[in-house]
Amino acid sequence: MGVWECCELLNEFVDESDPDLDEPQIEHLLQTAEAIRRDYPNEDWFHLTGLIHDLGKVLLHPNFGGEPQWAVVGDTFPLGCPFDSAIVHSEFFKENLDFNNSKYNVKNGMYEEGCGLDKVMMSWGHDEYMYQVMKLNKCTLPPQALFIIRYHSFYALHRADAYTQLLDDFDRGMLPWLKRFNQYDLYSKSKTRINVEEVKPYYLSLIDKYFPKTLCW
Repeated sequence: MGVWECCELLNEFVDESDPDLDEPQIEHLLQTAEAIRRDYPNEDWFHLTGLIHDLGKVLLHPNFGGEPQWAVVGDTFPLGCPFDSAIVHSEFFKENLDFNNSKYNVKNGMYEEGCGLDKVMMSWGHDEYMYQVMKLNKCTLPPQALFIIRYHSFYALHRADAYTQLLDDFDRGMLPWLKRFNQYDLYSKSKTRINVEEVKPYYLSLIDKYFPKTLCW
């Protein structure tokens, strides 16, 4: 299956964790991409990142396992270290056995300070799945795009500056792009519908530029 076909599959789903969105996912993808395209006309990789950032939600589809929404959408956060209060519904972590594990319940948990996010185990979700799909298929989007895809639901980091002690120099260089993207992910939602057929040729050209024709999912 190709990238655009995956976008079309998401037409069947609405993310129940998003209080601002009651449109099919493809509407959110195109609204995000078009808003970025308007403000960053010369950064075509950024436009495509907006389009594909939530494609990992295909895990909700019966053909991809039909995972429940709680296992696919919502915030992501590090495991193996203290749960920060900035995580949505963090009050419920007291029911998690890791909450009182002395190995994890210290400042950096099982990690070295400055180890880099690539060495941090994150909770599973659509972010990590799509990131792994991109790597597996040798996507040629730049590192900023892969970083955005992998961590765009890591709100404790890019909205509350939690867990910054785990970042390395590479992460700090990528973080401004993640914060930039977050503004479009959150605030481009609108009841104004995108003319899909009008914009489709442009995004198909970007998919051809950065992805193989069909992907292993």
